[in-house]
Amino acid sequence: MLAEYLEQFFQHLRYERSVSDHTLRNYLSDLEQFHDHIARPRTDGSREQIPVKQIDHLTIREWMAMLHSESKKKTSIARKLASLRTFFQFLVREGVVENNPAKLVATPKIARKLPTHLSIEDAVRFIETPDLSTHLGKRDRAILEFIYATGMRVGELVNLDLKDIDFREKLVRVTGKRKKQRILPFGDPALQALMFYLNETRPAFLNNCPAIDRDDQAVFLNYQGTRITTRSVGRMVDKYIRECADIPNISPHSLRHSFATHLLDQGADLRDIQELLGHARLSTTQIYTQVSMEKLIEVYDKAHPKA
Repeated sequence: MLAEYLEQFFQHLRYERSVSDHTLRNYLSDLEQFHDHIARPRTDGSREQIPVKQIDHLTIREWMAMLHSESKKKTSIARKLASLRTFFQFLVREGVVENNPAKLVATPKIARKLPTHLSIEDAVRFIETPDLSTHLGKRDRAILEFIYATGMRVGELVNLDLKDIDFREKLVRVTGKRKKQRILPFGDPALQALMFYLNETRPAFLNNCPAIDRDDQAVFLNYQGTRITTRSVGRMVDKYIRECADIPNISPHSLRHSFATHLLDQGADLRDIQELLGHARLSTTQIYTQVSMEKLIEVYDKAHPKA
């Protein structure tokens, strides 16, 4: 029955593929919604269990149509379909079914958004917004400098331990998606901001935390002395957006986008940027070429006498 195979699939994701908790929650939510859709209610309040071999592409297409009628976002529908494809691919591999019915269902067409990024001037101005006379300001400056200097994801940043940083060589080891590790360089501004935070602020934050609850290895801490969260970094960025005039409404991820766009604008090779960002496919990185091309066209239109 479907419920039994769903549990096996979740165990596979957690222990064999080592997916993140966030990804696991998305799979869990998507597939449980599908299960609730096809499990017909009985008179006693329980639900009829559908044999997994009876699920075909028409069943999945019907669910997609229902989601569309409920005005669900195309991105959400596409993610749910991708979850089903991965689940049924697992069942094919396990010999439970012969074919993947979700592959016969077309993915909703989604207009691909260009990543939001800052100009070099705005990026520098935004990063320098935190008040360095305060402990939180020192920490926030180090976080912003580090994201922009390395292009790492916020989830990678909050999971950094002291042992991951080579201060002498200015290198940091990050663990990305699917536990894949990569080494990233960073420059003097990020090093100086990091050392300022580590020497002046981090010890004070650790002292706010009972010894038994301390995470002595975590690089970035909150005021209570525990490891900072991605949500806290998001709130911090929102705070400085309000303080920094004329900066567009960006997210922490926008600094990563700015990192990639500025490298490309300065002549960096696309495959090198792919490696730095930790993208599995070059096609994911290629979106930055469109960003740079739009900038090039804008410059051309403004400067060329025959434009």
